Order: sequence, then C-alpha cells, then structure tokens
Amino acid sequence: MKKVVVEKDSYYDSVFLMLINKDVKQFDGVADAVVSMGTEMNLQLLADLGFASPELKSAGPNDLIVAVDGASEDVVDNALASARKMLTEKKQGSGGGEAFRPGSLGAAVESVPDANLVIVSLPGEYAAREARKALSKGLHVMLFSDNVSLEEEIALKEYAREKGLLMMGPDCGTAIINGMPLCFANVVRRGSIGIVAASGTGLQEVSCVIDKLGAGVTQAIGTGGRDLKNERVGGTMMLMGIEALAKDPATEVIVVISKPPAESVAGKVIDSLAKSGKPSVIHFIGMEPQQERKGLHYAANLEEAAGMAVALSAGQPYTSHTFTIPEAKVREIIERESRDFSSKQRYLRGLYTGGTLADEALLLLDGVIGEVYSNNQSDKKLVPEDPHVSVGHTIVDLGDDVFTVGRPHPMIDPSTREERIERESKDGEVAVMLLDVVLGYGSHEDPAGAILESLKKAKERQRTAGGYLSIVASVTGTERDFQNLSAQKAKLESIGCVVMPSNYQAAMLAREILRKVG
Repeated sequence: MKKVVVEKDSYYDSVFLMLINKDVKQFDGVADAVVSMGTEMNLQLLADLGFASPELKSAGPNDLIVAVDGASEDVVDNALASARKMLTEKKQGSGGGEAFRPGSLGAAVESVPDANLVIVSLPGEYAAREARKALSKGLHVMLFSDNVSLEEEIALKEYAREKGLLMMGPDCGTAIINGMPLCFANVVRRGSIGIVAASGTGLQEVSCVIDKLGAGVTQAIGTGGRDLKNERVGGTMMLMGIEALAKDPATEVIVVISKPPAESVAGKVIDSLAKSGKPSVIHFIGMEPQQERKGLHYAANLEEAAGMAVALSAGQPYTSHTFTIPEAKVREIIERESRDFSSKQRYLRGLYTGGTLADEALLLLDGVIGEVYSNNQSDKKLVPEDPHVSVGHTIVDLGDDVFTVGRPHPMIDPSTREERIERESKDGEVAVMLLDVVLGYGSHEDPAGAILESLKKAKERQRTAGGYLSIVASVTGTERDFQNLSAQKAKLESIGCVVMPSNYQAAMLAREILRKVG
C-alpha cells in the first residue's frame, strides 16, 4: 500500500531528510519510502517508484513530501507518523523549546549580529540569490549547494572579490576556518600551515595527515570543483585564498590541492604562490609538475603534500617514501595477504566514498596492475557501461551522482557500499578490496562499524569458495574526531583488514599484493 503526504512551504535540509528517509525505510513492513523536498528530480524518483497523488502535481521545491510503501495501512500510517515525529523533534531545541530557525537571512543576521560567515545549503535555483544577499551584507559565504549555473558562480565570485570576501563554492563541502570544521571536515590541530583546495576529501586527507605528523592548520579554504577547471571562473577563489594566506602572519606554509586545472589557470596559481613569499606545496592531482620556481614544491600524492608542508614548517628537509611502517613488516603483510588466493583470483575492487581518494588510487594503479575501469576514468573506453557492475580491475567512486539519486551520500549512509561489498564478494575473481573510511563532521557516526559485518561476510564467502579476500583500507580522520581514528582502525583490524596510514599507502600496498598474483 502506498501513501503520500505533501506539506506546503516547509523547507528542510536535504542531508537531514535523507537520514530520516533511511530510518523510515528500516521500519518493519516498509518496502520503500521517500522523505524529500519536491524538486524535479525527486518528483521523477517518486513517479519511477510508482507513487501517485494529485498533490504531487502541484508540489514544488519548497514543499516537503513523505511517501511510504508498506505491507498494510497500519504499517504505512505508523511510518508516516514516525516520520512526522522525527521532523517535529528536529524543530525542538535540546531544552524542549523551539530551536533557532530564522525565516530569512536577514532574521538570522539580526539574531547573530557578530557572525561573519554563512553556509548556504538550498536547492540550486535559490542558492545563488541567497549567497549574493549574504555577500551584500558583508558576510563570507560557503556555498554547499550544487546545481548553481556557471554564470551565477562567476558573478558571485567577481562580486565577492570586489567586496574582499570569501565565496567558497558552489559545491564546496569542506573547510576549516579559524579552527572550526565546516560541513565535511575533521578536528585537526591549529598550526602554521594554510590550505586552499578544490577537493573536499583531498583537503580532509591532507589536513588529517598534517595532524598525524604533529603539525597543524591555520585555515583550510575550499573553492568548489569548477574554480580551477573552468577558464571562465579562472581560479578566482583559489587566488583569493592564496592572497589571504600570504597576508596571514600565522600561516608560514601554503598548500594548494586541485584536480588538473586549466593550463592558463595553473599558471596564475603558480605565479600567485611565487609572489606570496612563503614556501608552498602544490599538488595538482594527476598532473605533472609545472614551472620550477624558488619556494615552490610539487608533491606526487596527497600524503606527500602534507609531509612536505610539515617539513617546510619545521625548517627540515623532506624525504620521500612509499611506506612509513618498517620494510620487514610490509613484506610480511604482502606475503600473508597473497598466499591463500585461489588460482582464479586476480582482480582489485576499490570501493570509495571519497571522489578524490578514488582518483588518487586510480592514478596510482591504472597501467601498473593492468587497465583499471572506473566511473572516474578519463579514458572513456575504461568507463564501465553499467556503473553498478565491475569489469576486471575496477575502482568506483560511490559518491558519484549515479549512486546518490534519492539516497544519502555514502559518507553519510554506508548502505550503498554495503550492497556493493556483498556483490563484489560473490565474484570469485576478486583478490583485493580497497576501501577508504572518512571520519569527521557530516560523516556517519561509525563508518567502519557500519560496514564491518558486510566485510566479515565477504571474507567468509571467499574462504568458503577456497580462496582468500585481502581487504586493504585507510582511515581519513584524527583522534579528536567524534568517531575516533584509533577506534575505527581497531574495528577494521578486528576482522583481518589491513589498515594503512594513508590512502596513498593503502593503494601502494594493494598494488604490491596484486603483483604477487602474477
């Protein structure tokens, strides 16, 4: 039985609604559920799932929709009532009173007059307008929303530059400003290293490795993915971030992270870093080093970017490495993890929640262990026809849009990866599974624990079939993250997973294990 409830003009954050959606789906007797805003994409999803209601025809992006498909009328009614209760509780403060939910940006500014930064998370068609309002009020902006047009992004960043304000985004998911983690970010030490990044999980990985090495971050500024890739945007936010860090007396070293930028933009970024007068580390993921300039250092991977920055901040030379654990221990792990494969086992499956971490693994392994298929592949012939079905060696970015329509990002809801782990473990040719586990604000409360049972069953399935499944993982996070780095690592190791100190080292270990396959 299917029922739909539409609540007009009742906006909720999409991430929060996705979490409620997940909880409602788990009720006994519920076959499916959708708790979402009435965007065009969500209305199409409801139609595809067979939900029909006259109210849906007039529903819009500001209208809340709760749709449930259950075994009986009682099941559906109970699920709808539970969803309503969760939504109501969201409005309540910890003391039981009405939580702070101003009806407009103006009301919010009046309530918190000392605030100087606003996070905008709205449907794309409304986000640019609210971002401009914030800039006009002298507020820095972190624009979390995507689906903002290129023209709007260019106009917003030009306006922000005129006013001397940060305009992080659109589609900016990570930043650390004055020690405060914003959106998907980690709790890292304060220190002397400033970061500007066009990559969310790249920023997380670098800031967390810096923390593990005992150093800290002054500011970590996100730019949004198009900032450097599109010549018309021209790296506006990246350049403003570099200028801000150059003027910041607390910042001694600057780190820049991005996927390969447009060539003209790369030149501007390099010139700006050279003019900063501060030692700088550049990591354009997948791009060869550009101009050799005094004070500029090119890193080959995310871990190296962090390590170089820490060495520079301490006035020490940096020594490149593959592994930070003893060589004898590495050999022991490789021997142990490769000795019990069956004759059929030969392939790697990388199941990633972080897009940049997936890219890094892909660049390290493609062509070395053989051709690697991926939904992030630049070589179109190596993009799987069906992203849900692996081919040979495959690395999947499970945060890609094709996997997140109508459901939360896998860093929030691990069920997408759980399903993929089960599917991959039934393939008798899989030898190594490569994973990232990303901690911090915004991420699942226990990301390792959430996939532990599925990983354990995957190992048992391969053992029963006469083989062995090697699971290699890395954890992006710190001891001060609420999920706790050590606790997450211990859970994975408790079932025989090998946990490496970084995504780079995890990918390199997987490569060495697969080389033993022959």
